[in-house]
Amino acid sequence: MPRVSGCSIRALWILNSQDAVVFSRRFPVVERRWRASCKSDVESGTVPLLPTDSELAAAFVDRKKREGSARGFGIRVPQSVEGSDSWVDDPITRHIISLHINKEEESANHLFWPFILHMKGHYCILVLPLVEPHHLRTYSRMCKRSDCGNAIGQDEGLSSLLLALPSITGAFMVAHVLGDIIMGDAQEPEVVVITSPSVGGLLDSLTGSIGISARAKPVAATVAASTTSNTTVSGSVLSDAPRIGSRTLDKDSLRTFISSAMPFGTPLDLSYSNFSAIKSNGFSSTDLPLSDRKQPAWKPYLYKGKQRVLFTIHETVHAAMYDRDEIPDSISISGQVNCRAELEGMPDVFFPLTGLDTTRVEVISFHPCAQVPEQGGEKQAITFSPPLGNFVLMRYQAFCGIGPPIKGFYQLSMVSENEGAFLFKLSLMEGYKAPLTMETCTVTMPFPRRRVISFDGTPSVGTVSNTEHAVEWKIITSSRVVSGKSIETTFPGTVRFAPWQTQRPNSSGYGIRGITDEDSDTELESTNNVVNVEEFLMEKMSKDLQSVDLEEPFCWQAYNYAKVSFKMVGAALSRMSIDPKSISIFPAVKAPVEFSTQVLSGDYILWNTLGKCPVAVTPKI
Repeated sequence: MPRVSGCSIRALWILNSQDAVVFSRRFPVVERRWRASCKSDVESGTVPLLPTDSELAAAFVDRKKREGSARGFGIRVPQSVEGSDSWVDDPITRHIISLHINKEEESANHLFWPFILHMKGHYCILVLPLVEPHHLRTYSRMCKRSDCGNAIGQDEGLSSLLLALPSITGAFMVAHVLGDIIMGDAQEPEVVVITSPSVGGLLDSLTGSIGISARAKPVAATVAASTTSNTTVSGSVLSDAPRIGSRTLDKDSLRTFISSAMPFGTPLDLSYSNFSAIKSNGFSSTDLPLSDRKQPAWKPYLYKGKQRVLFTIHETVHAAMYDRDEIPDSISISGQVNCRAELEGMPDVFFPLTGLDTTRVEVISFHPCAQVPEQGGEKQAITFSPPLGNFVLMRYQAFCGIGPPIKGFYQLSMVSENEGAFLFKLSLMEGYKAPLTMETCTVTMPFPRRRVISFDGTPSVGTVSNTEHAVEWKIITSSRVVSGKSIETTFPGTVRFAPWQTQRPNSSGYGIRGITDEDSDTELESTNNVVNVEEFLMEKMSKDLQSVDLEEPFCWQAYNYAKVSFKMVGAALSRMSIDPKSISIFPAVKAPVEFSTQVLSGDYILWNTLGKCPVAVTPKI
């Protein structure tokens, strides 16, 4: 990960579910810069010291009570008070918050902003980046103005203020990587390799020494470094770094990472894999720097061992299928090119990437190690100096060049208060040809507000099972794949629910559920004059809709849908492709190149044709 330009961190804190600070770190160098800025600013008054852990925890609890939850409302509601984040009336204040600190040694209340709030598991991560004193004063004025939101033509707006602060983006990156570390989620992107009959050596070891099949296998995020004996050391990055999400916070791991990644408060390299490799293997006398080239931060080790290059195009398909004349179906692709280049020294890799037609590809971004000339067309020449381990070479957004892999309709009609009749009619892989293969396909009907007692019905293909709040239809399993042909399938049936019970949240107090799947503030005090923010939002949209937990954000009582999950291999739906034979390496070296693709479903939704459905209107240009 590149250096975060223009970002410095004054301090950071990690709080547990009991709102107690379990880890904190302050950066005196950055704090001196802040105090110097305040001293040179004629409008700055008394400059308070950074809060202690107890002061910050008390301020955080006080904000939760005032805002209704850890995230807060994000919009101005009747219980919002002047000077609070919700008074600003901007949803971004649910992620960039302020705290009013009562200093123990002073009788003053000081405003600290901007705190980046990132919630991961049971932990709240607060990061305070460095901004200028006038930025803090601007936000303080926003918290006290009489109008709501950002009016058109207004001089001061939160969005324009944040756009002028690159430190905000950098602080978010710091908060997210800390969350991944404490939960053990700091993994490298997946690179898969199509294995063939056993070839022995490294390839067999990567497949777990359990035999070779013709399926794609993920390549472990390994680290190869030279030791004093010049042997290759390979092992899982995450096995070297203890997983700390399920036990007591590993403060030593956090301290080691912070000291390496941002030793004086300025993020230099936020790649946890690099520092795990350094911590695990260290350096030896044979790890000498190159005399002719500068070694980049993303490659702390020079690889030694069997050489090869692996590419994987990983795409996620998002779709909203309505089966209605007045609403067009929507389908889009989020893709990335993952790479692993096990090459000795510091070579450059050159290859043409096909499928970059601007009529299909909307957004493209590249890893900092890549050099891409500004040119359009179907092919794009890319040169890069590969980092250590697995990395994302390119990300893109694209249209589906073939058509939806699964299309059809889903209908559900309630024949009585506790029984519904449903019908699926789906077409899988219509218009798709080999080598595209669908390995798995599952359709799920979620009913988050009703408890499923039983269901009747037999699909034309696959098997069906149910849980307490869903019916699951497995159309294709790993033992039966579909390639080079389409499948037509139907599934009529009925589903019976337990008797209906009103499940509206308590309208009194701060019992706000459903603001976010990360909020769990259920033990706050009750106050009769406080309006539930979830009811407030839902009333704005429709008075007859009942809200539910936003674990199912689109599924209110009046909305229901089926979600499709699938996996495909063989080719990319965006037509993005890499020809292994066209790849060149400088200096020249004999290294096999392997290429694979993997397509997974994201939010692939079949909306109930007979019910209400949300839709975003696309403006006509």
